[in-house]
Amino acid sequence: MSSRIKAVHYERKDKEYPVSFKRFSISNAEKVMEFHRSFPEYSVTPLAELKSLSEMLGVKGIYVKDESYRFGLNAFKVLGGSYAIGRIIAERLNMDISELPYEIMTGREVKEKLGNLTFITATDGNHGRGVAWTANRLGMNSIVYMPKGTALERLENIRKLGSDASITDLSYDDAVRLALKESVEKGHIMVQDTAWDGYEAVPGWIMEGYTTMAYEAYRQLDGVKPTHIFLQAGVGSMAAAVAAFFSGIYGNERPVITIVEPNSADCIFRTAEADDGKIHAVTEDMNSIMAGLCCGEPCTIAWDILKNCADFFISMPDYAAANGMRVLGNPAGNDGKIVSGESGASTMGIVSEILRNSNLLWLKEELRIDENSRILLFSTEGDTDKENYRKIVWDGLYPGNI
Repeated sequence: MSSRIKAVHYERKDKEYPVSFKRFSISNAEKVMEFHRSFPEYSVTPLAELKSLSEMLGVKGIYVKDESYRFGLNAFKVLGGSYAIGRIIAERLNMDISELPYEIMTGREVKEKLGNLTFITATDGNHGRGVAWTANRLGMNSIVYMPKGTALERLENIRKLGSDASITDLSYDDAVRLALKESVEKGHIMVQDTAWDGYEAVPGWIMEGYTTMAYEAYRQLDGVKPTHIFLQAGVGSMAAAVAAFFSGIYGNERPVITIVEPNSADCIFRTAEADDGKIHAVTEDMNSIMAGLCCGEPCTIAWDILKNCADFFISMPDYAAANGMRVLGNPAGNDGKIVSGESGASTMGIVSEILRNSNLLWLKEELRIDENSRILLFSTEGDTDKENYRKIVWDGLYPGNI
């Protein structure tokens, strides 16, 4: 796998499609946010305007949504897992999600009606932690399978929530298959943030859950319209949800939306590049520092959205993500510090590289970034692997750079 920045400009297949995509509309996002707001841990995560960095990089504005504050879990993923579990419970009780705020959902009456449920999933860390956290609050069980190479800190954070969590010797995609097999054989409830034929309802609810993050950012921008949005992708669920949300708001005047992935796990980039109507998986080893993005197979419903909402797809090397961590952690001027993990800082890394590296002038021009550009980014995680964070930010050490 070559370590370089690759980009493809993708022609949207249906330019009017996202405007009427109701599940990612403002009205539905308000409903999702009301569910999340019922949790005692809920607070709006910060949107940092990096004025000094914007001036340094020659753009009008850079805004970063800092999800390290989300529910005390250091990552955004709990938004999807908690909302999906809420929808699952609502369906079992023949209720609307609006009738199931946290206080009722975690009450004795609901537990007695449902019995002792077990939720199962596969994760590199953040999604599984969100599922385990929600199950723990409900007094339910959870099983979490993690791919080979997962950081022990991420495993222990999930186990602390009472989950039966383990690191397997499998890839992420094979860990998903293991969780699916057990859900079928043992009657557990699969809560997975990727979709395939026959499994679309739950991942769709997870994607809706992510709109809380997008809707908060929209309100915090307070009328400022971003010209560019960069979104990192693993299977693509978060990227698709946020892209659909902002595409629905702005319609044909929507921002330029760019999807970013690691070189070694760029399944969505490959699918866009091939542009042949087929999903293209990564079958090689995925060993990027961006562990949360190391997924070999795109979420099918996410790709259906991205092919209609996104303009550019970028495959990027690890060094750019590492630089993004340092840029956010060592702020320019009076900008505030943002602690962002390897996946969380990937979009800042690529933006910084594009705007500072003269060899990438071609990409800056293709993206139409200039002195009037306002760029919106989402730092999707904090230092969820603190030891590795310090190695990268302090010492510049990571696989491939040692």
